[in-house]
Amino acid sequence: MQIGIGLPNTLDIRGPELLAWARRAEERGFSSLATIDRIVYPNYDSLTALAAAGAVTSRIGLLTNILLAPVYPPVLLAKVSASVDAITGGRLTLGLGVGGRPDDYAALDRPFQRRGKLMDETLDLLHRSWAGEPVTGDEFPVGPAPAAGNRVATLIGGTSDPTWERIAKYAEGWTAGGMPPDQMGPHIENLRKAWQAAGREDEPRIVALLYFGLGDDDVSRASLRKYYAFLGEYTDMVVESAVRSPEAAKGAVEAFAAVGVTELIFNATIPSVEQVDRLADAVH
Repeated sequence: MQIGIGLPNTLDIRGPELLAWARRAEERGFSSLATIDRIVYPNYDSLTALAAAGAVTSRIGLLTNILLAPVYPPVLLAKVSASVDAITGGRLTLGLGVGGRPDDYAALDRPFQRRGKLMDETLDLLHRSWAGEPVTGDEFPVGPAPAAGNRVATLIGGTSDPTWERIAKYAEGWTAGGMPPDQMGPHIENLRKAWQAAGREDEPRIVALLYFGLGDDDVSRASLRKYYAFLGEYTDMVVESAVRSPEAAKGAVEAFAAVGVTELIFNATIPSVEQVDRLADAVH
């Protein structure tokens, strides 16, 4: 199982420190840098942050985990994602989901109640655009060719029946979000059933995330409480789900590997580059 680390684009961190984080994550051998997406929040934009991180690194993967695909104009998303992928030599994986916050949709004048349909329309347009097909009625494609020539690597999040169909048709695998490992088994089974039914012979990527904060529990809890305040009574559950000791981090690696996760992303809750070293020392 590969181990990635979140690029802390939702934390209170200066831009240059965000880039220092990216460089250090690559130096310490993490597989990917991953972002979280939100519109109505003072976070760094996911694809902008990953493009900047890609410019100061050369090997580490770049992952949106996840991007709220239906809130974005699909033609623009096709262009920007292909651009980031091409510029970084094919290191982008576009993790996509529908999200669950109406305010993010309202801010961009997108209908929240149609988010499933918008997701399907977006996935179709993205893949046609990446393959070089004109998607605007004009003769030209809207973006450069991705590094692989015809697609950007894609993961899709969710657990509904349409999710598995989308993954089998459009994606390299599933991103489970913050689901505990002991709850993932039935969903992985659904993924593999859809995968086989679609005639896929490759192995799906299965990505999960969890939060970590090593060395300052108060800061760690405060950052999660701020970001997830909208969950109300469930906020404390998220706050306390983070791993806050090297032993807990090691245990999480073992637990997620045991259920078949192929890459585990540790998302930071403390905005200090020192966290990269603390996590690397714990899990590598």
